[in-house]
Amino acid sequence: MAATAHACARLRRTAPAIRATMAAPGAAFALRGIIDSDTTMMQPEPELQPDAVFEWLQRESFDYFANETNPANGLVRDKNAPDWPASIAAVGLALTAYPIAVERGFIARADAAAIVLTTLCFFWKSEQGTGKDATGYRGLYYHFLDMQSGRRAWKCELSTVDSALFLAGALLAARYFTNEDEAEREIRSLADALYRRADWQWALDGGDVISLGWKPESGFLPFGWRGYNEALLLYVLALGSPTCAPPAASYDAWCAGYEWRNSYGIEYLYCGPLFTHQLPQLWLDLRGICDAPMRAKGIDYFENSRRATYVQQRYAIDNPRGFAGYGEHCWGITASDGPGPGMRVIDGVKRRFYDYVARGVPDGPDDGTIAPWAVIASLPFAPEIVLPTIDYLVHQPALKCRYGFKTTFNMTFSGTPEHPQGWLSPWHFGIDQGPIMVMVENYLTGLPWQWMRDCPYVADGLRRCGFSGGWLDRAAGAGSDIGEQPPAADHRQP
Repeated sequence: MAATAHACARLRRTAPAIRATMAAPGAAFALRGIIDSDTTMMQPEPELQPDAVFEWLQRESFDYFANETNPANGLVRDKNAPDWPASIAAVGLALTAYPIAVERGFIARADAAAIVLTTLCFFWKSEQGTGKDATGYRGLYYHFLDMQSGRRAWKCELSTVDSALFLAGALLAARYFTNEDEAEREIRSLADALYRRADWQWALDGGDVISLGWKPESGFLPFGWRGYNEALLLYVLALGSPTCAPPAASYDAWCAGYEWRNSYGIEYLYCGPLFTHQLPQLWLDLRGICDAPMRAKGIDYFENSRRATYVQQRYAIDNPRGFAGYGEHCWGITASDGPGPGMRVIDGVKRRFYDYVARGVPDGPDDGTIAPWAVIASLPFAPEIVLPTIDYLVHQPALKCRYGFKTTFNMTFSGTPEHPQGWLSPWHFGIDQGPIMVMVENYLTGLPWQWMRDCPYVADGLRRCGFSGGWLDRAAGAGSDIGEQPPAADHRQP
């Protein structure tokens, strides 16, 4: 509590006028000497309230979707690199971001409804079939799509979990756009049809768990979703289907792979990358509801994510691999971009650096790369340690750029003319920007959780997965009118 109050007070006293830093690109400044031409010189500005920092974070994150979307089909670029394809996960996060942007005054409701409708129309009408360049098959979609044609890119897989992320965004948009004009009625109809079309029974491939994906050239991938990770959302949406739900035993088989650990004196359900503890709870309000594994432990998934967040910070403080910068206010290790691949000797130590990889703690991989967005996405779980870290990040000018903070940075990767004292990612990713906007909103108002609690498919899926308690039990007796829940996390120490 004291750390949270201190961070808020510091933001009130000293936070710069962040929006002013977006002007006049070309000036340079440094974090430990890092020079970056994409950032701008800081100027003394009037004091700001903490809400201004949240507003900046959400606005800049939403700007990614505003600028990296094809208005003709609603597809969102996976990464803001030239000629990069769309990802269906980024589309799902855009669909989730538009209602928040309306509420925040970043976009007019009619304009948001128009792009949501364009997106859903494209996915409904796009080619579904076994062709190698279709958009999807069996109501599921390829991981990456060409930004213009919307057809399969890179010979990628038909992704079950990324299809779930897309459908979660569609369902949330349907719960928000409830007016009776033609556009909003069509949004609701299309979201419902898209969700009902997804064939999760087929995605089992005759096995006991849902497959990671499928390719027309070779069939199903040899692995299934088993053990704790971001697929919690996938199973909830799959089991909630009124048309093609897999058996409840598939969720039990997924849970059978759970691994409980004790790290730094904190017992928690383990998964190394921080995003796995966050992504399902962008949409699912798991406070006070439990499935069988969590009932046996006496906690819920929200509490588990809080503990996983603390493990991340404790790991950075402990810094077992001796990376530069790690500490109480410099942590956040997850699936992210990085400075590699390659080996480099730094200060007499031979180190391996990775590019995009699922970094995690405490087992790794870890190469010194920190993801500010991953810290912010834990804001609802542990504001008492996230807020001071945001305060630290705000006061590192080299980390601020278009779309908010740099996606990742690595202070260990240094010693070259390009990176004299550290590396900054030149890219942003839709799947990183979306969680910032959504989790800030869940922390401030809880609206995304509220909208999804009102979705009967989500409630049905949770119950079929064995969840009970809290708002879910109250919803069973109250239809879809389940009322509001408090947005903020508690501040207990682990």
